[in-house]
Amino acid sequence: MARMTEEARQERAAERVGRAARVAEAVRRDVRSCGRAARAAWRGPGRERDLLVQSLKAAAAALLAWVVARIWLDDPMALMAPWVALVLVQATVYSSLVQGARQFTAICAGALVASGAQAVTGDTTGALALSVPVLMLLSNWPRFGDQGIYAATTAVFTIASGTVSAVAVGHRLGQAALGAVIGVAVNALVLPPIHLRDVRENLAALAREAGDVLHAVARDLREGEWDAQTSARWLDASARLRDRVDALRSARGWSRESLRLTSGALRALHRAPTAAVPPEAEDDRFGQVTGHVTALTRTLAVAADEERTPAAPDASVLRRYAELLELIGDACHGEADRLLDGGARPDRLLDGRTEEVMRELHTELQEGLREQAGQGAARAAVLGTLLLQAENLWADLDPGARGR
Repeated sequence: MARMTEEARQERAAERVGRAARVAEAVRRDVRSCGRAARAAWRGPGRERDLLVQSLKAAAAALLAWVVARIWLDDPMALMAPWVALVLVQATVYSSLVQGARQFTAICAGALVASGAQAVTGDTTGALALSVPVLMLLSNWPRFGDQGIYAATTAVFTIASGTVSAVAVGHRLGQAALGAVIGVAVNALVLPPIHLRDVRENLAALAREAGDVLHAVARDLREGEWDAQTSARWLDASARLRDRVDALRSARGWSRESLRLTSGALRALHRAPTAAVPPEAEDDRFGQVTGHVTALTRTLAVAADEERTPAAPDASVLRRYAELLELIGDACHGEADRLLDGGARPDRLLDGRTEEVMRELHTELQEGLREQAGQGAARAAVLGTLLLQAENLWADLDPGARGR
C-alpha cells in the first residue's frame, strides 16, 4: 500500500511537471509570436503594422474624446464619449460609420428604456430587473449587428449612476454622439485604413504556395518513392490552398469595403495608396490554378490506392512529368514575385525559352501516353488526366492568357 501511495505521488508529481512544462512552452510560443509581430511591424508595412496603427488610433481617439468632453466642455458625464470613440475605430471607414449609427441607436434605446423603467419602479433594482431583460432581447435584433449589447450596458450605467433625469439622458446621448464623431473622424483622416495590400499579399502567397505544392509533387515523383501516405500529404497541401483562396476572398471584400465612401476624397487629398489593387480577374485565375492543383493531386492519390482500378504510369514517364510540374511550379513562383512587385518587373520564368522547354516535355509525354495506352487503359487514363491538368495549369499561367 505504501509503495502504491508512493507511486501515485510520483505520478501526480510527474503530471504537475508536465503541465508546468506545457504552460511554459505555451508562454514561450506566445512571447516568440509577439516578438515576431513586433519585428514585422518595425521592419515595414504589413498586417502587423496595420494592427499597431489601428490600436494607437483607437487609443488616441478615446483620449481626444475625453479631453474634449471632460476638460474643454467640463461635462461630468464625459465617460460616454471616449468609450464610444474607442470602439468606433474600425477596420474600415465605412464600417466605422455603420457601427457608429448602430451603436448610437442602441445607446439611445438603452438610455430611454432605463429612464422609463426607473420612472415606473422608482427603485434601482426594480429598474434593472425591468429594463435589462428587455434590452438583452432587443440586442439580438439583426439591425443592431454586434452593437446591440450597448443598449443593455448603457441601461446598467444609467441606472447605476442614479441620474436618470431628462437632462442626464440628454448629456449621455450628446456625449455618445461626440464620441462617435471623433472616432469616425480619427479613423477617416489619420492614416485611413485602406486594405489593398492584403489582396496583393494573399494573391502572391496563393501563387507561391501553389508552386510549392507542385515542386513537392515533382520531387516525390522524380525520386520514384511515393505511396498513399505521400499522396495524402499532397492532398493536405492542396486543401491548405483552398483555405488560402478563402482568405483571398475575405481580403478582397475588406479591400472593396475600405474604399467605400473614401476613395474619392482620399485620392483628392493624395492619401490613397498609389499601387492599384490587382484586378478581381486575378482571383478567378488563381482560383482555377488551385482547382487544377487539387485535381492533379487527387488523380495521383487515386493511382496510389491499391484498391482502386487506375494504375500509376511507368516511373520514367512520371519523371518527365515531374520536370513539367517543376517548370509550372517555377512559373507560379514567378507570378508571386510579379504580384509583390506590382507587375513592374518582367517575369523571367515565363519567357519564350521556358515555354519552348515545356512544349518539348509535353510532346514527349504525349508520346508516352501512346505507349501507356498499349500497356492498358488504366495507366493511359491516369497519365491522360495528369496531362490535362498540366495543360490547364499552363493555360492559366501562360503570358498570352494574361494579354501580355
